[in-house]
Amino acid sequence: MPPESGTSLGKPELASGAPQFFTWEEIGLRTGKGEFKEERWLVIRRKIYDISQFHLRHPGGTRVISHYAGQDATDAFTAFHKDEDLVEKYLSPLLIGELAPDQPSCEPTKNAMLVNDFHELRTTVKRMGLLQPCFLFFGFMFLHAFLLDTASWLTIWYFGVSWVPFLVGVALFTVAQIQYGFLQHDLGHLSVFQKAKWNRPFHFIVMGILCSSTHELMVYMLFSLCMKGGPPSQWNYMHNQHHAKPNCFRKDPDLNMHPFLFSLGKALSVELGKKKKKYMPYQHQHIYFALLAPLTFVLYVQFAVLRFAFQRKKWREFAFMMLYNVRVCLMYIPLMGFKSFMAYYWLARFLESSWFLWISQMNHIPMNINYDQNLDWVSAQLAATCNVDQSLFNDWYTGHLNFQIEHHLFPTMPRHNYWKVTPLVKSLCAKHGIEYQCKPLLTAFADILHSLKKSGEHWQDAYLHA
Repeated sequence: MPPESGTSLGKPELASGAPQFFTWEEIGLRTGKGEFKEERWLVIRRKIYDISQFHLRHPGGTRVISHYAGQDATDAFTAFHKDEDLVEKYLSPLLIGELAPDQPSCEPTKNAMLVNDFHELRTTVKRMGLLQPCFLFFGFMFLHAFLLDTASWLTIWYFGVSWVPFLVGVALFTVAQIQYGFLQHDLGHLSVFQKAKWNRPFHFIVMGILCSSTHELMVYMLFSLCMKGGPPSQWNYMHNQHHAKPNCFRKDPDLNMHPFLFSLGKALSVELGKKKKKYMPYQHQHIYFALLAPLTFVLYVQFAVLRFAFQRKKWREFAFMMLYNVRVCLMYIPLMGFKSFMAYYWLARFLESSWFLWISQMNHIPMNINYDQNLDWVSAQLAATCNVDQSLFNDWYTGHLNFQIEHHLFPTMPRHNYWKVTPLVKSLCAKHGIEYQCKPLLTAFADILHSLKKSGEHWQDAYLHA
C-alpha cells in the first residue's frame, strides 16, 4: 500500500527522517498563485523542494526558478548547473519530500518516453566529451575580435576622419563588438573554461558567485573593459529566463516588446485584438521592424543596464561599465573630437543592435509564441527554436547561434561542438515525430518579417471583427 500523500496547507515536516510523499496534483497547486499563493514547490529527480522563500535569494535570479513553481524542473536544473555538487548545499535545506511511488517521474501531461530518451542522449553527450571546451577555439575567437577592435582605432589614427576611414572604422568596430558579444554569451553559459577556478568570474552570471582572487578579477576586468561594458548579472537575470521558458509570454523577457511595439504570435495577437488594445499599428510592424527594433534596443539597453546596476547596487559592475566607456572615449576622442566620436559610437551601436536582433530573432519570432504550456524540456525548446544551415560564414556571422536547437537543449555545451551533436538530436526528433526545422540564412531573415506580417493580420482581424 503506497504511503499517504501530504495534505498540509503549511510547509510539510519530515517526521523522524522519513520522506513525505506527494502527488503531481498537489505539487501543481504550489505555484505562488491561487489557494496556495504563499507556496512554491518544484520537483528535481522525483525530490520535492520548497522554494517559497529561497526564490528571493536564488543566485540565478528569482524569476527563473519561480517559472518552474508547481512543475518538474529536472531538465532545466541539469541544463543550467554545470557543477551540481556546488549547488547541492542550496538544495538540501529545501527538501520537503518525494513523489509518491505510484507517481510517474515526470508530469502525466508530458511524454515520458521522450523525456527518458533525452536523458539517455545527455548521458551520451557527456560520455562523448561534447561538454568539454576547446580553449584554443575560444582564444582564437577573442584574438580575432581584439584585432578587429584594434584595427578600427588604427584606421582612424592613420587615415583620419574623412568619410571612407570613418565608415571603415565603424564597420570594424561593429564587427569587433558583435564578436565580443558572442564570446560574452559563451562565457555567460560557462562554456569557455572547464575548471571552476577560471569559470568563477563568469559563473556568477548564472549562479551569482562573485570572483575573489586576483587572477579572477583580472580576467573579469579584461572582458569587461574590452567587450560590452554591461553588467553581467543583468545578462544572468534576463537570459536564463529566456532559456528556461523560451517564447513563453510573461516568462521569457525577450518577448517584452509585446505588446508595446510588436504583436507576436497568433494566439497573443488575437488576444490583444479582442481586448481592443492598439499601442502601435501592428498591421505594419513588418515594415517598421528593421528601423524601430534596433533603435529601441540601443536606447533600452543603455537605460536598462544603468537602472539595473543602481537598483540592485551592483557597484563593482557599474564601475567596470564606466571603465569601459572611459576606455573607448580615451581611445577615440583625442583622434576625432567629441561630436565625431558620438556619431562613430552610436552608428556602430545601431548597426551592432541590428545585427544582433536579426540573428537572435530569426530562430524565435517565426516559432510558436504563447503562454507557458508546461511542455517537457525537448518539446518546449523545439517548439520555440529553429536552426539555420551550417557553413563557415554562417557559423561566424551568427556566433554559432545558427545551431539554436542544440544550444537550447544543451546551454553549457561549447559552440564548437554543436555540429557534432546535431545528428543525435535529429535522430531523437525523428523517433518521436518532432519537427526539426533548419533553413537557409536569408530565408530565416525573411521569416521574421513574414511572421510579423501574419501576426499583425491576426491582430487586425480580431481588433476589427471580434
